[in-house]
Amino acid sequence: MSTVNGGISFWYAQDGAPAPREPLPGDTSADVCIVGGGYTGLWTAYYLKKAVPFLNITVLEAKFCGYGASGRNGGWLYNGIAGRDRYAALHGHEAAVRLQQAMNATVTEVVDVCEQEKIDADVHRGGVLEVALSPAQLARLKEFHAAEIAYGETDRELYGARETSARVRVTGAVGSSWTPHGARLHPVKLVKGLAASVEALGVTIHESTPVTEIRPKHAVTPYGTVRAPYVLRCTEGFTASLAGQRRTWLPMNSSMIATEPLTDAQWESIGWAGRETLGDMAHAYMYAQRTADGRIALGGRGVPYRFGSKTDNDGRTQPQTIEALREILVRFFPQLAGVRVDHAWSGVLGVPRDWCATVTLDRSTGLGWAGGYVGSGVATANLAARTLRDLVQQDSGQSGTTELTALPWVNHKVRKWEPEPLRWLGVQTMYAAFRGADRREATGHTAATDRVAILANRLSGR
Repeated sequence: MSTVNGGISFWYAQDGAPAPREPLPGDTSADVCIVGGGYTGLWTAYYLKKAVPFLNITVLEAKFCGYGASGRNGGWLYNGIAGRDRYAALHGHEAAVRLQQAMNATVTEVVDVCEQEKIDADVHRGGVLEVALSPAQLARLKEFHAAEIAYGETDRELYGARETSARVRVTGAVGSSWTPHGARLHPVKLVKGLAASVEALGVTIHESTPVTEIRPKHAVTPYGTVRAPYVLRCTEGFTASLAGQRRTWLPMNSSMIATEPLTDAQWESIGWAGRETLGDMAHAYMYAQRTADGRIALGGRGVPYRFGSKTDNDGRTQPQTIEALREILVRFFPQLAGVRVDHAWSGVLGVPRDWCATVTLDRSTGLGWAGGYVGSGVATANLAARTLRDLVQQDSGQSGTTELTALPWVNHKVRKWEPEPLRWLGVQTMYAAFRGADRREATGHTAATDRVAILANRLSGR
């Protein structure tokens, strides 16, 4: 059996494509128009409709709900958020602590809503385990662990090699850091269940309806225009396809593989009984989960960026990327060298120039947006959606400032990415530097982070 490449993702191959919804039938109006039918758009519709049931909300989706990163990600529901250190520098440490605490609570929020709405998304709350496989990685791990505690995560635990092996037997692991604020889930089951819950509340979803332009009070499509006092852009990695947004967020590519189901003996050799989501401290890092049906789904950057902010063709990824991900799998678990890779796919995530996730509502125009999650969107999209809800209610006079609208990522401004070919050259150079640094650090000859990686981080604004 050969590896299936593309077809959106393994998650869709397993759970099936959704029944198509009707496109926009023509010009119409709404109280709120949401552009994008992924996690951010659907969560925003969910919370707005729950808060103000009489609102007329329309969601416009270019393909189908969950076509983008929401249906292709690694299924990491965890408390990581992009840009925290920068927000601490801009707004003070305590502001960043409040943002981190909100993210910690968001993991519980998503799990609770899944239970309330009877969304069976294969959720298993085993936390997040991030491992170190070299002296340099171990030094970074300890710095990372100390930073997380400094931001208020007092229930995080630091493990040595033996304790790490007791959780997951990653070959060569010399230490790890574990947080309870994380869970494994099935991305497509979540997005399908969320879309169904939103429709049950009375929200209108139009699929196969690409928005070509967003301007104040207008979302323009080939089938007609939706006019609304609030137009919210929730397009993450596909933002560059909108008129005037080519350089707003860079569509960073990430790729994944899913193995065949492992045998009981293979799982016994690996451990992983806690079903933690699993990552590492490499510069070009990996992420993985133990799926509900006993596979390993594992991802990494692959070819990080396509010239001109282009996106992939229905999830198809390059053969060399598949092989590189297989090499990571076997490096972590050599006993799986003969295991078949059943599926490979890719998708894009949104990266702002300063690598900071943001939520914004322009009160003068009614235009809002959320995103730039830099790969941490499964949970962050939920917090962003609840924040957009509060911003809309605040603007319309239905509420005042809330804890969420006072968070430091709200209305954060960032400059655009450089024009081509500068941004292509910059991203390629950065990831070449990261991979080279990982190779040098893997020799174990140094306990310090590679200087080239440090320089690449500084130059990229990461």
